[in-house]
Amino acid sequence: MTDTTLEDVEHTLDRATDLEAEAAVDELRTAKGELEALEYDSDIDQDRRQELATTLEQRIREVKNREAYDSAFGAAMNPDDEDAP
Repeated sequence: MTDTTLEDVEHTLDRATDLEAEAAVDELRTAKGELEALEYDSDIDQDRRQELATTLEQRIREVKNREAYDSAFGAAMNPDDEDAP
């Protein structure tokens, strides 16, 4: 059993908004794994756990999409620069 609570996962979601993309994705994936470990914990509100799991997945996609967009935008602004972000 894990010591992680649903509140811990919510805190990670909030904290990830202040992190750089790569660090945010790492934090969110860790939280997702901890949340999955709570799947069979009878003391946990499973509906709330599932909502948080969905939110984590969405946030991971958002961060990855934002990072890809920012990268493509940098390349579009500097098409001759191979190192453009």
